[in-house]
Amino acid sequence: MITWLRIGFVVVSLAAVTLVLLPLQVVGLAFDLRLRRYVPRYWHRAACRLLGIRIHVHGKSEPRRPLMLAANHASWKDILVLGAIADVAFIAKSEVADWPVFGLLAKLQKTIFVAREQKRQAGRQVNEIAERMKAGEVVVLFPEGTTSDGNRVLEIKSSLFGAAAAAVPQVPGNVVHVQPVAIAYTRVHGMAMGRYHRPIAAWPGDIELVPHLIGVLKAQAIDVDISFGQTIEFRAGDNRKLLSAAVAAQIRRMLLARLRGREA
Repeated sequence: MITWLRIGFVVVSLAAVTLVLLPLQVVGLAFDLRLRRYVPRYWHRAACRLLGIRIHVHGKSEPRRPLMLAANHASWKDILVLGAIADVAFIAKSEVADWPVFGLLAKLQKTIFVAREQKRQAGRQVNEIAERMKAGEVVVLFPEGTTSDGNRVLEIKSSLFGAAAAAVPQVPGNVVHVQPVAIAYTRVHGMAMGRYHRPIAAWPGDIELVPHLIGVLKAQAIDVDISFGQTIEFRAGDNRKLLSAAVAAQIRRMLLARLRGREA
């Protein structure tokens, strides 16, 4: 009974926060005001607090611009935690735009939707990413291309860094700063979250959303560690495969360290 009362409280509270912030975001989007960049941060912080997601940040986000954050991807909650600590714009596959609830939220945050299989749209999408970075926005890329089980980093797809490569000639200084970020779900109810319990936090995609969401709400307290790695300067002529290998190595090292309770 208490669990369902809590779920009801979270749903009602999150709806109330959304109703308060939604008009501001709609106006910001309509007139392309700067407030559209930071209003989502307040929503994500409220969502994390209500869901019981406690965020621990290690290191600092790169202050130089243009900046692309490259992070491992375990769950839809990655969006919440990254959005709660920084004003960011996400790059997502085009199918996300049609997802119920999440698609609407993504559009409200002005997510950059990429249709990977439609090469005709590639130029327009790359130009949008470049323009957003030129304007000082921090762009987040999940280079695995899909979600994992939270215990490991999947193969990093170098092709997904094509946006960074294509943006280089269009941005100030002809350099894109790429910073690896590791997202590690480490504890539940204050206790170490082993491989068996990590599905509470991770959402590989073959698990139905509603039961998974109820499981998160029942957990009440999930700790996530966000580790910022060493920034890599990507310039014209640099090799995307070398970039992806360097990013993967850093993310794997930081993720493994946090899952083992060590310093990265």
